[in-house]
Amino acid sequence: MTDMANGNFGQAHAVAQSDPQPVNGQARDGDLDTTDNSSRPIGVVLEIAGSGSQIALDLERLSECMADSDPSIGLAGQVGSQIKIRVGNSWLLASVRNQRQDRRANGGIIANIDFLGEGQEEKLTGRIHGFRRGVTRYPIPGALIYPATTEDLRQIYASDGRANVQIGTVYPTKDIRAGLYIDAMLGKHFALLGSTGTGKSTSAALILHRICEAAPAGHIVMIDPHGEYSAAFKQTGMIFDVSNLQMPYWLMNFEEHCEVLLSSTGNERQIDADILARCLLHARCKNRLAATMGKITVDSPVPYLLSDLSNEIKTQMGKLDKATSSAPFMRISNKLDEIKSDPRYQFMFSGMLVGDTMADFISKVFRMPSSGKPISIIDVSGVPSDITSTVVAVLSRLVFDFAIWGRDEKTSPILLVCEEAHRYVPNERNADGSSVGRILSRIAKEGRKYGISLGLITQRPSDLAEGVLSQCGTIISMRLNNDRDQAFVKSAMPEGARGFLDSIPALRNRECIICGEGVAIPIRVAFDNLEEVKRPASEDPSFVELWRQTGGEEEIVHRTVQRWRSQGT
Repeated sequence: MTDMANGNFGQAHAVAQSDPQPVNGQARDGDLDTTDNSSRPIGVVLEIAGSGSQIALDLERLSECMADSDPSIGLAGQVGSQIKIRVGNSWLLASVRNQRQDRRANGGIIANIDFLGEGQEEKLTGRIHGFRRGVTRYPIPGALIYPATTEDLRQIYASDGRANVQIGTVYPTKDIRAGLYIDAMLGKHFALLGSTGTGKSTSAALILHRICEAAPAGHIVMIDPHGEYSAAFKQTGMIFDVSNLQMPYWLMNFEEHCEVLLSSTGNERQIDADILARCLLHARCKNRLAATMGKITVDSPVPYLLSDLSNEIKTQMGKLDKATSSAPFMRISNKLDEIKSDPRYQFMFSGMLVGDTMADFISKVFRMPSSGKPISIIDVSGVPSDITSTVVAVLSRLVFDFAIWGRDEKTSPILLVCEEAHRYVPNERNADGSSVGRILSRIAKEGRKYGISLGLITQRPSDLAEGVLSQCGTIISMRLNNDRDQAFVKSAMPEGARGFLDSIPALRNRECIICGEGVAIPIRVAFDNLEEVKRPASEDPSFVELWRQTGGEEEIVHRTVQRWRSQGT
């Protein structure tokens, strides 16, 4: 069959038709069942390289396989399908990356493949067992190629005993379950990517529901910028929004205070920051807690009164000589008064939040104890847009700082999931220098040392900060319509998975490619259907149906305007 390498497909096909040696090594001279496509070769290896190789495929054999009742054999040789190559007494599994016509041969196809792993051969059946990722022995040019069967794939995708959650079925089969290894996926972060309308939110809810079911005493914090996930987790999680979050303002560090209270730029901003640092430290030192702690800094999470900060600003302004401008003090004081009087900021800057509630707040938001509801949904859709990123920064930093200062306690790991991640960890082109980008980038790089897992969900991966996506050990990619996004994801993938990612533009809704630590080998998965009560409120509205409904429009407008005017009260 090595003549295939020289374009002689006729002889190769003759070998495929008459070879009396079935795949399982049990010779049945003159008795081969020619309908058994799994035991007859479909091609030959032409060229070997480290991560992938080139093969030649027999078009007539591929046509025969298409009619096979086994869907895995039916796709044999097609882009994204799996094929197997015998190497000694073991099988080497590979994925077909691309195809092109061999102009030197009539009816020949040349394809590139990516090696996925290897397994032993069951002598009785010829199937793969004991599959493991990576390659120890490579085939030689001329080695025969066979289609991988559904039973082969069942062995390959079978759990190796590690804790896992099942999220769907492996394409193209109908019954092989696709699992994610929880420890491997969360231990090295994960990213869920997909264009709008591909079922990304529902798939994220499905994965989180499965994790919650597997670990009802877990600790998951999800940042929800659009209020989609409240409906999905109202039974299994705690929902926090501006009405009940009650996040104390004094938890902010100095950098976050500057983002909220300083409106100046350039040299003026540095002058304002110096004034704010002095006044903020003085206000923190007035708390009785500060006296028991000894030395505190401007970043210490010690409660202080907003009135103390305001009074200190005015006191220092009163000490100025006539030559010094009072403008910086006035800017800070006016901004502080504006925030205190704005009802939209009451969830954070209320006078009721001055007590030392730090431990209670962390217990509540981090679900410690979880009481059977291991996930917190932080709905920031009602937070004023100018401080949304600061609120996310405070929550993210609390996760990180809690993990660092809790190392001696052997605290439970925390999963931080960030929807619309490109808004908070933007690339250099879109960066605004906000603290949230810095803390999430730091969690991506250092979090796993301290037991923090980061889950990033985004529809625009190319807008993410450079390096953040590459820190994610598991990437779950749904359909991406933008060429730049597709190229960005491929560049973050391990070499052996890139052929798989060529099929990203062709994925159906609620299908994905999963690569990395969370799976044994890259797989294409059709997600399970999620019960209606567990789905996020992200369904697209039906324009036709809604536009057919009439009546009550004036009352709807009136009620909407009332809510609009009374926001935050």
